[in-house]
Parts: sequence; structure tokens; C-alpha cells
Amino acid sequence: MSFLDDVKRSLGFEERGYDEGSLASDYRQGYYDDDIIISPEHSLYKIMLMRPKTLDDVNYIVDQLLNENNPIILDLSFLEKESPANFKLAGDKIKELRENYGAAALLLSQCEDKNLIIIAPSNIDLVKVG
Repeated sequence: MSFLDDVKRSLGFEERGYDEGSLASDYRQGYYDDDIIISPEHSLYKIMLMRPKTLDDVNYIVDQLLNENNPIILDLSFLEKESPANFKLAGDKIKELRENYGAAALLLSQCEDKNLIIIAPSNIDLVKVG
């Protein structure tokens, strides 16, 4: 019995009846002694969804991008409606992140009640298709 046989059987592609003798021989042959570890190619990231209301929130976003390498989806509609000056400063910070730190930013949606942007650090590729 091989690893592939075990996978096929566990997925239901192949049925095999077991008797106690065959299980004991499998253990003796070492089929079940080796641990198999499956790990992702890349480390996992948190993708944050934020709706900044103050400049402190915008500074927190910058820290998350630069220090923690977490992509962030921003809803800037609150800043746009309530504080145009802070909205402009947030736009300047995003522009600075793109120019100086290689961050990627894509507009996801812009309508009356939403202004969604995704910003990712330089080590994460954002790909716009279509």
C-alpha cells in the first residue's frame, strides 16, 4: 500500500476491505510511521477591512502595510463626506506608499456610499484582470 493508494481510498476512488493482518503489516512496513506535512508556499496574511474616521486610523493603516505586511481594503467614503481635508491627506499617504515603498493600490468600487480601495505591500502582487 502506498501513499497514493491511501489518498485514493480516503477520497472514495478506491475501496479496500481491511483485515487486522493487513493493517498490522502496513504498520510494520512503515507506511504510517512517516508524518506528512503540507505547508503553504507563502505565509498567510490578514486582509483587513477598515473605514478610517481620523488621521490616527490612516496612520494605523500605514503601520499595518509597512510593519506587518498586511493588505488592507479601505472604505474612504466617511473621510470623503465628513472631512475633505483628511480625505486629501489620506490620498497623499496612499500616493506616498505607492511611490516610496512600492505598495500597490487598486480602486475596487466608487459609488455614492462606498469608495473602496485595496492597498497591498510590495511583496504582494495585485493583479487587475479585465
